[in-house]
Amino acid sequence: MSDKQIERTMIVETTSKVGETVKLQGWVDTKRDHGKLTFIDLRDRTAKVQCVGYQKMGELTPESVIEIIGLVKARPERMVNKDIPTGTVEVDVQEYTILNKASELPIPVDSDGLEINEESRLRYRYLDLRRERMRKIVKLRSDYTRAVREALYKRNFTEVETPMLTKSTKEGSRDFIVPSRLNPGKFYALPQSPQQYKQMLMTAGVERYFQFARCIRDEDLRADRGFEHTQVDLEMSFVEQKDVMETVEAVVKEAVKAVGGKLRDEVFPVYTYEEAMAKYGADKFDMRTEQEKKDNVLAFAWVIKFPFFKKVDKTDAAEVADGKSGWTFTHNPFSMPLPEHLAWHMQGENIEQILTSQYDLVCNGFEAGGGSVRAHKAEILKATYKIMGYSDAEIEAGVGHMLEAFNVGTPPHGGIALGLDRHIMILAGETSLKEAIAFPMTASGKTAVMDGPNELDPAQLKELHIKTVV
Repeated sequence: MSDKQIERTMIVETTSKVGETVKLQGWVDTKRDHGKLTFIDLRDRTAKVQCVGYQKMGELTPESVIEIIGLVKARPERMVNKDIPTGTVEVDVQEYTILNKASELPIPVDSDGLEINEESRLRYRYLDLRRERMRKIVKLRSDYTRAVREALYKRNFTEVETPMLTKSTKEGSRDFIVPSRLNPGKFYALPQSPQQYKQMLMTAGVERYFQFARCIRDEDLRADRGFEHTQVDLEMSFVEQKDVMETVEAVVKEAVKAVGGKLRDEVFPVYTYEEAMAKYGADKFDMRTEQEKKDNVLAFAWVIKFPFFKKVDKTDAAEVADGKSGWTFTHNPFSMPLPEHLAWHMQGENIEQILTSQYDLVCNGFEAGGGSVRAHKAEILKATYKIMGYSDAEIEAGVGHMLEAFNVGTPPHGGIALGLDRHIMILAGETSLKEAIAFPMTASGKTAVMDGPNELDPAQLKELHIKTVV
């Protein structure tokens, strides 16, 4: 029978194909030679199954890509493998084709990979992602993303994409800048977040917005963080703090349950910043018992009533640049002060006592998201920058577009950004964000697989009106 007459069968479907001839395609997971018989486990994205060849397949190498035409047979009762979904069947190989033979692998893929150094794992990430642990995480991320998206659609949110090329503004980190070929000497900035665009979408009347946003920040690197991350970004009009928190809590609970996650609390407890610091000594804390940690239970909580401003850390270049007066924001400059502190805010008084409408979602000792009710009037946003020491001209140059938007009818609004990478890391029971990202950056800021950053051709630099100075 020609293989062109047979459609591909996914391996997980073989249990319902006993007595049928099927075409399977995938990777050689393992190989065992027993004289004239060769056994392989063939793997595709759905499962793996044992295939048996008589006087054939001896030349196959692990991780080679092959196609098999074979008869699905039921395994004898004593030979059933209860550890895999297809353990009740095996495939008697009639013919096979090597689609791409794998040479010796630079890293093994038959373990969890944690014993392999990070540089090697990321250099060969396309191999690293083949291991079962990583395949599960990639699938988990996809399923969780889908569950969050569906939960938001159900609540009448509109998905909107915002620009990747934007303007450099003060948002708390250094910008990555992009030269403009058509505007010599001028630069775009890659977005640290969609914060300003999503607030202008509230001005536009979208009312309920979300996107899975790529955010790019030139931060000092940490062991588990690169320059880019993904956040579930959302914003809502005509709401108060409790409205946003209740919506986000419902969405997160639905999504966690959809992927089999275990929640400690059906209603997330709420702490003030002062209470969290007094009880846990940190605003990111872990409430779980030792048994709950072993069971990878997710313990979410809210933290509210943060200080709006803090003294600039003189060792942090970004803070020094942002806080010209010696004061800078704790979370972002677009938040609203609490109503009872609005007068202080507008007058620049009692700065250290001003609390903001910021709310953070924490889980298992990590920050899982952060948001606030926003300033929606020009004079309130200007007052924030005044406290940080900015002149009227500097405020206009930095956020004049926001002030203009606020003056044409912007409703009260608030929102949040949930760290998607961190949610997946916690759900998967991992301790590094890099395990939750398909192609993460190395600890030294190099791109995975590709050798970036790299030098540009002199002709390209000339076209961009750039000279490099080392």
